[in-house]
Amino acid sequence: MRISPPPDGGVTRRKGERVSADGGETVEMRAALLRLRRGTGLPVAFGGLLEGQRQLRIGELSGTATRALCGLAVSAGSGLGGKAAALSRPCAVTDYSESRHISHEYDAAVEAEGLRSVLAVPVVVRRQVRGVLYGALRAAQPLGDRTLSAAVAAARDVEQALVVRDEARSLLAAAREPVAGPGAWEQVREAHGALRALAPRIVDPELRAELLSVTGRLESASTLRERDGERPVSLAPREMDVLTCVATGVTNAVAASRLGLRPETVKGYLRSAMRKLGAHTRLEAVVAARRAGLLP
Repeated sequence: MRISPPPDGGVTRRKGERVSADGGETVEMRAALLRLRRGTGLPVAFGGLLEGQRQLRIGELSGTATRALCGLAVSAGSGLGGKAAALSRPCAVTDYSESRHISHEYDAAVEAEGLRSVLAVPVVVRRQVRGVLYGALRAAQPLGDRTLSAAVAAARDVEQALVVRDEARSLLAAAREPVAGPGAWEQVREAHGALRALAPRIVDPELRAELLSVTGRLESASTLRERDGERPVSLAPREMDVLTCVATGVTNAVAASRLGLRPETVKGYLRSAMRKLGAHTRLEAVVAARRAGLLP
């Protein structure tokens, strides 16, 4: 298989600079490559996501010295990364060009970058391979268990980020669907709570902004307005996040897990929100927030 040229006619970069051949989801891939290099001490890391069912395209590079790997299309079962994707498990070789355990369609690109010892870890979401992370040395040295474990941990980061991204897109699609019937408003409230809890976990700033925009529209759609003669209530973003979770009936511990906070921190934000709303209980706070138009 021939080496595919870099997208958009090639990318000029300095040594060690990362290059993106993909869109939004590569935000998570870039962060994972940095963690892989820091966790393993490997000087080179690269990776990409699957295009369709059978082909992986290398779209993110970290620590590379050439453009040889940029945009490389890897088929399932071919080379080290293709083998890792086909088997859905990590694979490693001590000397890439001399290994008898992989096919050698991509030797030219690997040799151009001067790589010898290479590992490849698949990114698996809901039993489907979505991408591959690579780490490499420019010397033929065995890659130990600690190195492999750190690379697997970096891949797990990407997997979790993709799960969150998939959930966010599913919720956004559901939130845009028209709702009707006696339970319609409760559906709006559930969608609002889920989106609000998910937004802080999104790495991609564009997707996070989209989530917050939709939650804002759901809030403004509320038919409940602030009471006459009362001053408008303003809650901090984290106070709103906590109150939104509380409105769905979850405990402080569950709210903390959803928001990535400690239970004590959730209690603090909830107390602050209750004070601003003039509420003495969780239920009173939710009712007051809905009456003020802060919650749908």
